[in-house]
This record gives sequence, C-alpha cells and structure tokens, in this order.
Amino acid sequence: AVWPFHRRPRRFAGVFQPPQKLFLSAGRGRALEFIRKNAANGLSVANLVAGLSSVLCSLNRQYQYSCWLLLVGFLLDLADGAVARQLDACSALGAKLDDFADFTTFGLATALLLQPRGVLDGLLAVAYALAVFARLCFFSSGIPFTYRGLPCPYASSLLAGTFLLTGGDVTVLRVTAAVMGVFMLDRGSYPHDKVLESQLWKKVVYAGGVVTVLFSPAAVASVYCVAWSTSYIVFPFAVWSCKSPSSPSPNAQ
Repeated sequence: AVWPFHRRPRRFAGVFQPPQKLFLSAGRGRALEFIRKNAANGLSVANLVAGLSSVLCSLNRQYQYSCWLLLVGFLLDLADGAVARQLDACSALGAKLDDFADFTTFGLATALLLQPRGVLDGLLAVAYALAVFARLCFFSSGIPFTYRGLPCPYASSLLAGTFLLTGGDVTVLRVTAAVMGVFMLDRGSYPHDKVLESQLWKKVVYAGGVVTVLFSPAAVASVYCVAWSTSYIVFPFAVWSCKSPSSPSPNAQ
C-alpha cells in the first residue's frame, strides 16, 4: 500500500507556479521585449560611435582608420532600418537617432576626409556637411519606395573608398565631394534599396560588403564599396529598385 505522505507532490500549474519561476519568466519576457524594441536603435548607436571615432581618427590624421569606420557605419546604416521593420520596432525615437547618427557619420566625419587646411578647404567641408544636413532634414519625395536626393551613406561610402584607392588624393576627393553634394541636393529620385529585404542577390552583396570591410585588405574593401556605391548612384532604378511590398520605415535614411 502507498501511504498518502509517500505520494509525489503535484506540480503547480497556471497561476500557482513557484514564485521564482514566475519572476524568471516575467524577467525574461521583459528582456526579450526590450531587445526587440531597441535592437535597431542599438545599430544606430553603433553607427554614431563609428562616426565619432572616425572624427577622432581624422583629427589625429589617421585617415585609413577613419575611412574604415565610415564603411562600417555604411553597413550599420543599411541594417538598422531592416531590423526595425522586421521586428516591428519602428519609432519616432529611432528615426531621430538614425538621423543624428547619419549626420555625425556621413556628414561631419566624412567632411573631415577632405582634410581642410585653409579657408576654401574649410568652406567646402562645411558645405558638404550642410548638404548632408539638408538632405536628411528637408528632402522627402512623398512617393512610396523613393528617396529625393542621393542618400548620404552612398556618398560617404564612395568618398571613403576613393580616399583608400587614391591614397588620400585631396584634389580627387574634393571634386568627388562637390559632385556628391550636388547629387544630394538636386532632388533626383533614388530607390529605397532595402538590400536586406529584397532580392537574394542584394543580400549577397551586403554579405560580401561585411566580409570585405571586416576581413579583407583595405584595397579590396575600397574597390568593393566604390563599385557598390557607384552602381547605386549611376543605375539607381535599373539595378537597385526595391521590389519588396513592405512599407517604408521612418528609421530608413
């Protein structure tokens, strides 16, 4: 015979779970929700840190590192909007944080690649930064899946790659910067490329960018990013038109 006090204790179910399990479950749920809501913001903050670090490198004339950080920021910027949309975590805060990070990285940090030494050089650097500022603040196409003016990450990627390829040729950089400034302000149409949410080959291009920037020599990374950015600037709709049905995000820029 089995006595009552020898019976196995029943497991609690539902609301009668042990307190430790309830607290652990609630804490895990809050942590996962926090990560879901802030994963894209974390990428924007990483982009901001890359931009600030690039500024410091340029001030210390370590331009190779500055260019590498700009290319890292380029990849981070392409990822943050995709992560926000996939996790349904788009927000006004995320949009503002993204714009601030973009201006720091693709405006201020990129302008310092022009190595301003005199008044005219300084004016060009300021004009480039202001072009990025205007592009971020005032240009909205009102057309789904379309940007008005060249997105500043591609201009920055092209300038950083050009710097690495030419060994910092100031004349080439300044001419390129002037052309990119015109492209950002001319109100031409460019597609929302959404490389991580569109065709498979675009995801492969992005993965190739990650591999070349993080693990390849500077020459390889610069050629890859210059070719990538140039193809978007020259053949925006023929090559990079977004065919994804998803709606644009406030976090994308």
